[in-house]
Amino acid sequence: MLRKLHIQNYAIIDEIEFDLSPRLNIITGETGAGKSILMGALSLILGDRADSAALLHRDRKCIIEGYFNIAGKKELQQFFVTNDLDTDGDDLVIRREIAVSGKSRAFVNDTPVNLEQLRQLSAMLVDLHQQFDTLSLADSDFQRQVLDALAGNASLLQQYQLNYQQWQQGSKSLLALQEEKKQFAATYDYNKFLYEELEEAAFKENELEDLDNELRLLSNAEGIKTALSAVSFELNEGEQPLVQQLKRLLQQLQPYSSYHTALPDLLLRLQSAQIELADIASEVEHINDHVQYDAKRIDFISDRIATGYRLLKKHNARDTTELLQLQQALSDKLAAVLNIDDAIAAKEKETQALFAAAQDKAALLSKNRKKQVKPLEDKVNALLQQVGMPNARLKVDMQELVAGALGENGADRIDFLFDANKSQRFEPIRKVASGGELSRLMLCIKSLVAQSLDLPTMIFDEIDTGISGEAAKQVGIIMKALAAKRQVISITHQPQIAGKADAHFFVYKEVKANAIKTNIRLLTQEERINAIARMLSGEKPTAAAMENAREMLTN
Repeated sequence: MLRKLHIQNYAIIDEIEFDLSPRLNIITGETGAGKSILMGALSLILGDRADSAALLHRDRKCIIEGYFNIAGKKELQQFFVTNDLDTDGDDLVIRREIAVSGKSRAFVNDTPVNLEQLRQLSAMLVDLHQQFDTLSLADSDFQRQVLDALAGNASLLQQYQLNYQQWQQGSKSLLALQEEKKQFAATYDYNKFLYEELEEAAFKENELEDLDNELRLLSNAEGIKTALSAVSFELNEGEQPLVQQLKRLLQQLQPYSSYHTALPDLLLRLQSAQIELADIASEVEHINDHVQYDAKRIDFISDRIATGYRLLKKHNARDTTELLQLQQALSDKLAAVLNIDDAIAAKEKETQALFAAAQDKAALLSKNRKKQVKPLEDKVNALLQQVGMPNARLKVDMQELVAGALGENGADRIDFLFDANKSQRFEPIRKVASGGELSRLMLCIKSLVAQSLDLPTMIFDEIDTGISGEAAKQVGIIMKALAAKRQVISITHQPQIAGKADAHFFVYKEVKANAIKTNIRLLTQEERINAIARMLSGEKPTAAAMENAREMLTN
């Protein structure tokens, strides 16, 4: 419920603030006094886009604040949690600021929010019906929402939409798998050929690098053996073998080791050198024994390396490791081809189950909607007579979508058809209803929907266009009934509607400091009589008009 509205520096409003009734609030005033400006300001805290042209004084910002009571609104608590907003008990303050530069900011309980968040929140607080909002009445989704509201389909529709989204996602995944299978099939034979070629080569880790080293060794075997033999001969078998010479030198110094302090260390070093040289000689002989020129082995390695280099070049690989990685990747692709049929079968089964579940819920939605078609027609047609349209009829045409098809909101196509003159020729509302007829039809429908839903504050901006007399009186009665369980705010030119107010506000212009400003005040009982009398007979109401106004306030 909107408790209070504060507007500062907006259009021709310098600053106003007024408290609203929790029931029926009526706003009247002369044409051009600024009633629509109030709605413009209210629209800003509901998420409409802002413009610096709205500033009255260009040297300071515009501020619009709405103070709401949100007691019992559980869905709002969830909104606060989801959007990480602070709550202040049952009180909520929405503030919109427009800077001199034109940049606007929005706040919820002093926490900055973006426009989308503001729109989501305001949709749970206020239902604003303006003069041209009747166009939504011709929208098929709005018509579906009316039936769902009356049928109490909110929870079921939410479950269906979850099922529907899961089915759509599953269908996309299935399509992707099927497309993937096509791509696999197109490249399967080629990938299989590449894999078998690598598998036949059967390379081991680092094999090409090791074979390259071995080939260089074998190719130089004769020279290596010649060098090794020469070294071995000089160490062990020459006229003066080096190993033996070191041994003799040790024997010559050994007897004198105790006569000089440096000789023991020197002897140890000679002994180490002799042992190391003997070990080198042994290793040289060992290597010499194992280095053999093997023409067959050279041919084998050369063929193997040629195969490897051909595959390296073919696959743009750098070494054996990359070839083996490619072989594994090809193996995985071939395995995927074999596994994808199982994946497709599993996804088809899952998708079919999701579709069946969605169909079941869609069927229940349709059943619930059909039950509301006749009651809706009867109630709306009765209300149409009440608001001065005795010959008008509403007909709900509910058809199944293409057989077996599902949409975002079920399996139904819903159209509201209208006959304004008992012609028995029902046409879509958008084609045949006038603006005034649409306004009254929308009011009738909303009054029914409001009984099925906990609708927020309802605001009607000149919904009474094109009616007067008894029809206007009946519109007032409907608004009064609506306001018994929720807050209703209405801008009107009709005295019959103004007479039903629980709180009657008057918008007027006044001159301050040589400037015209809009202001608003809550009328007393006597002021209401005068205001309604002027609406009936002009600026100087007659005695009859005054008496008529008193009757309107008491009936």
